Amino acid sequence: MPQYAKQRDPMERLAILEERLALLERVGRTTSEVPFFPTSAHGLFWEDTSAFATTWETIITPRAAAVSLGLVFIGDLVGSTYTGGAWQVVVNDGAAVVGSGAVPASGTYALPTVSIDLGPYRGAPDLKIQIQTRRTSGATTGGKFGGGGAIGSAPRFARQL
Repeated sequence: MPQYAKQRDPMERLAILEERLALLERVGRTTSEVPFFPTSAHGLFWEDTSAFATTWETIITPRAAAVSLGLVFIGDLVGSTYTGGAWQVVVNDGAAVVGSGAVPASGTYALPTVSIDLGPYRGAPDLKIQIQTRRTSGATTGGKFGGGGAIGSAPRFARQL
């Protein structure tokens, strides 16, 4: 004798969908943390040059859709003068600037985020990402290393999404 599948009523189907959605929300999206490494010769993350200098960098294999970066920057205080600056995130040794901004000369933190679209780099075996800073205002002597006020920088988070 033939068997027939029981038709589920709409409320039962809705309950199943809600349960599956709740499970997905608990699991969340899979992300891959990206480590960054300091490059400054002065120590971990301070740079006092007036030209852009790389303070943090990493090399990844672009397999996700994007990289999300959270950054932190702060200017130095030399005597009573605050140091201001600029930052940028570049890929492939400066082939493209994917994010940039200013570091206020006020002793306050700048907390920018940058999202890098990895679509154009998907076929490449690797992608170099660099965080660069430079001093644009403030003292030109003294400071942490004698070259004037410095700009402190660090990645707060970096994830492939």
